[in-house]
Amino acid sequence: MRPRARLCALALAASVLAAAWAAGPCPALKRTPRQGGVHVIAHRGAHAGIPENTLPAYEKAVELGADFVEVDLRTTKDGRIVSMHNDTVDAYAKDAKGKVADFTLAELKALDIGSRVGPEWVETRIPTFEEILEVCRGRIGIYVDLKDADPAVVAGMLRKAGMAEDAVWYAGAGQLRKLRDTCPECLPMPDPGDEKNLPRILSLLSPSVVASSWDNLTAGLVARTHEAGALLFVDDGGPETWEKMLALGVDGIQTDEVEGLVALLRERGR
Repeated sequence: MRPRARLCALALAASVLAAAWAAGPCPALKRTPRQGGVHVIAHRGAHAGIPENTLPAYEKAVELGADFVEVDLRTTKDGRIVSMHNDTVDAYAKDAKGKVADFTLAELKALDIGSRVGPEWVETRIPTFEEILEVCRGRIGIYVDLKDADPAVVAGMLRKAGMAEDAVWYAGAGQLRKLRDTCPECLPMPDPGDEKNLPRILSLLSPSVVASSWDNLTAGLVARTHEAGALLFVDDGGPETWEKMLALGVDGIQTDEVEGLVALLRERGR
């Protein structure tokens, strides 16, 4: 979900979305948290010492006991959906530069994105969304961050994998509108930004899950989200923010430090 330049765009465009949600509230999240009543969301997978947004990072998140993996989705030149946070490959591959959208899948698959992390990850490749779903199906939920992909195409892939109801969607206003039109069972997760925008979002969209960040987290945001019958998933500000987030009553924490958060929640559970 980071960087969060789109945060307030959802609130500003809420009136555009109203008609799309006129059919009623969104479906409820069915996945229950494994650790201490709080969902653990692995930001770009569990990537401590592992190349981010790769199959090993997603597999590690499953192994550690996370509830969701955050998957940044982009479209290749030939229309395939892959996972990569940045819009270019510059920071990932040693011998290539350029936008993800300007590469075919075959060209992206030729890139080694593991060497920059460590010699044990040499030949690690950019995964397709199909490959990610194969790893995750029946084991962990999907936190879709729709960077540059058609929501109808992504929803179709989730449906084919039997995971449409096991994914939450962080996306822009237009993308969420299209999602609602094409996938009524899917779970859009709007981010109101500042708490003052929350009532409008709740009134117009009736979401079952709301997204936020540590910088925007307040007791009022948590209370008003819960009063509306929705869950609140929040990006952390590092491990030092966890105790306050838990004290405020958030329902999910997205973090880069998956192993530490799981350990904390297990200890609290005991």
